[in-house]
Amino acid sequence: MEQEFAELKKQVQALQKEVSRVADESEVRKTHFKYGYYLDKCLYNEVVDMFADHPDAYVEFLGARYRGKEGIRRLYQGRFQQTFVKGRNGPVHGFLLDHIMMQDIVDVDSTGTHAWCRMRALMQAGTHQSIEETYPLGHRQWWEGGLYENEYIKEGGAWKLFRYRYFPFWHANFESGWSHTKKNYVPWPKVTYPEDPLGPDEIFEQKMLWPDTRVVPFHYPHPVTGEAIKSDDLRAPLYGTDVAASDPALTLDLPEGQSRPGAVEGAPKKGDKVLPGLVQNKAE
Repeated sequence: MEQEFAELKKQVQALQKEVSRVADESEVRKTHFKYGYYLDKCLYNEVVDMFADHPDAYVEFLGARYRGKEGIRRLYQGRFQQTFVKGRNGPVHGFLLDHIMMQDIVDVDSTGTHAWCRMRALMQAGTHQSIEETYPLGHRQWWEGGLYENEYIKEGGAWKLFRYRYFPFWHANFESGWSHTKKNYVPWPKVTYPEDPLGPDEIFEQKMLWPDTRVVPFHYPHPVTGEAIKSDDLRAPLYGTDVAASDPALTLDLPEGQSRPGAVEGAPKKGDKVLPGLVQNKAE
């Protein structure tokens, strides 16, 4: 009887751990979806509130990083809020900005305090012809496709955005389509804060826009082989040319001064959900 009881206790503990993991994955997924709904309607105050207060929090966007809560505010409540809605928190009549979030892959670490999410976004945006003469962007309509490789932490019992990486992979004018998109469709930041009051804290060499087709690195190993994708296989040479002549692979490296408690070097093992060098399995 004692042995049976001990076995049942172990089973219950294993089930509790698995239920907690599934529940955390669901909460992380919902956290990102909620972020997307706020972003759709230019609710930038609410967007900023979804980010962790941790000093290592940042947003990586268009080859630049906005670090800490102050840098994140400059991006959303500064650059985006001023550009799209003239400082208002909320939508303006006639401006469309819909982000469809999909194909999400969420992995939570063993402590239940740190998570990763890879997700695709498809954006349809534009202005109605009725506001052509009153809205600074005039009358236009465009598409955008991008990938997230985000990290989340649990603060005060709530999941929050932590290290946020968005790669806006391609853009397209609605009328001409993606094959005619001009290079560098969106201008890259060139000046950092404070020289630019709304600029990023740092600019780094990780710029990509269509027709660049490099692979955004995966936070997880291959689910069958347990192996990481080779660096050269993440690059995108011209057809028939040597990969060595192409742009270097993109990375998920951290900015200077940050680290991953618990991360280890070496190849992943079968069953790993997150690459060992990216794991952060220590409570924040």
